[in-house]
Amino acid sequence: MRPSAIAAVLVVPTLLAAQQREPVRYDVAFPNAVHHEAAITAEFRGVAAGTLMLRMSRSSPGRYALHEFAKNVYGVAAEDGAGKPLPISRPNPHQWNVVTRGGTVRVRYIVFGDRVDGTYAGISPWHAHLNMPAVFLWARGFETRPIRVTFHPLPGWRIATQLAPTADSLTFTAPHLQYFMDSPTMLGPLVFRSWTVASGAQSVQFRLALDHQGTEAQVDTFAAGAQRIVREAAGVWGELPTYDFGQYTFLAAYLPWASGDGMEHRNSTSLTSSASLATRTAGLLGTVSHEFFHSWNVERLRPKSLEPFDFSEANPSPELWLAEGFTSYYGELIQARAGLVPAAAFIRSLGATADAVVNAPGRRWFSAAEMSLQAPFVDAAVSVDPQNKANTFISYYTWGEAIALGLDLALRARHDTLSLDTFMRAMWREFGRAQANATPLKPYRLDDARRVLGQVAGDPAWANAFFAQYITGREVPDYAALARSAGVLVRRIKPGAAWLGGGSFTVDGARLAVASPVLQGTPLYAAGVELGDHLAQLDGVPLARPEQVDSIVAAHRPGDRVPLVFFSRDGAHETVLTLAENPHVEFVPVEDAGQALNAAQVEFRRRWLSSTRPE
Repeated sequence: MRPSAIAAVLVVPTLLAAQQREPVRYDVAFPNAVHHEAAITAEFRGVAAGTLMLRMSRSSPGRYALHEFAKNVYGVAAEDGAGKPLPISRPNPHQWNVVTRGGTVRVRYIVFGDRVDGTYAGISPWHAHLNMPAVFLWARGFETRPIRVTFHPLPGWRIATQLAPTADSLTFTAPHLQYFMDSPTMLGPLVFRSWTVASGAQSVQFRLALDHQGTEAQVDTFAAGAQRIVREAAGVWGELPTYDFGQYTFLAAYLPWASGDGMEHRNSTSLTSSASLATRTAGLLGTVSHEFFHSWNVERLRPKSLEPFDFSEANPSPELWLAEGFTSYYGELIQARAGLVPAAAFIRSLGATADAVVNAPGRRWFSAAEMSLQAPFVDAAVSVDPQNKANTFISYYTWGEAIALGLDLALRARHDTLSLDTFMRAMWREFGRAQANATPLKPYRLDDARRVLGQVAGDPAWANAFFAQYITGREVPDYAALARSAGVLVRRIKPGAAWLGGGSFTVDGARLAVASPVLQGTPLYAAGVELGDHLAQLDGVPLARPEQVDSIVAAHRPGDRVPLVFFSRDGAHETVLTLAENPHVEFVPVEDAGQALNAAQVEFRRRWLSSTRPE
């Protein structure tokens, strides 16, 4: 939620003062929804004589890469308050300059949108799912003005948004551009569920606005799961945030043509999927859990690197391992604590996460903090040239989740009053709880998180070492030792089994094509095999089917040298590769491995996985 780079230096007025200023007014209609168009009118009053600079955003809150929303805008025309046309020039692909004598400038344009997700706009006769940066032009110098938007829905449509309602059911307001751009809006044949949760002196209304093609009973089941998640998340932090208008809204579009996505916002979240409540309720609730945790972590407990948010540029942050990765960890933990996911399934899922980091070649190139800075290149960013991300990148979601697991277990091992919950609450008290004008008063930096960890642990040196090893360094915690306290066995998935290096193969004529990136440190990589190469023979056997590779490797032991014939761009190669032991690990509850939990392990796991929700 950051204004443009120029606007970032402006002093944001209080909500009350902003509301006393002349608002920017938008009007939204859908006369050509069948062709995925919305007709937008934007009105700016009190414009100074000269040039009014209009912009389309290049980035969106919750995203870190550029998305170039101007590509879907056309038919831009401007007029003054009397309806007289005003000249427009286009200094760059994202900007329109309007020459004005001052007073009122009214701009009309068309925006195209046919992607239902948390980043773009999806418009059809069925509904409109609007992410504001993908839809609305804004003007430099007007970023702190209040905003008033009126929608003209098609027959049968209802409206759901975190924007503040007015006496007119079709008109909503925002205190400034930051809040407006962070306020996705959904229109369509929506069904609603609502419930109220008390937290301290406040009472919060939660709303589920759902656009789907299922039954009312399915909605009830889904809403019940969301309620359990809300209460369990509040238990982690000890309280709900103070929502700016006393309301939080889940905006869910589960439709066959939707794209899978979840996007956090200050008082709402956008949830989209082609899956249905009939088949994927558990998975969809997983996204609910992750995104709702963002209501604290990243929306209010916010890195300084993302505050204020810059709509004109990419938004890199070295803290995404905490903002996103810790949220991934809690998204799963909350489901386990709420009884929505069995404890054993949660533990095994953590094993997959830890394994992905422990065995990822990317750790040799970047730390978790450095991986976070890669977000503008990977967060739904588009490029046509091949990349080597399989060997150089680990998702900050995945690595951050693995760090959260290690830190949670390490804190709990230090003292039975400590946990990752303790750390998150301490961060919340210092950097998240205080808000003004829908904005965090004290965003944190990387060193702040390290200092708070030292205070929580009562050992700054230990916290400094943890950061140096696992966050700014490239090491991984000793999961086997840490998990033992919780009665979790960390073991090789296939101990003693020979291993070629994983990957996938497809039939291509009379040979097998390498269909996935070849990872550094694997036997295939050492042999010089690359993505797109063709394997002709392995251990003297002509290869025609992918399953042959597995059976040949299974007949050998680690360390065996096996002849390989393959073809690359420069012709045929004959070499000998040395098979390795399969390095992949799994987490298994000891009772599933035929062992007994001791009393200490039972208590440790109880404190870790039992509900913390307030009664």
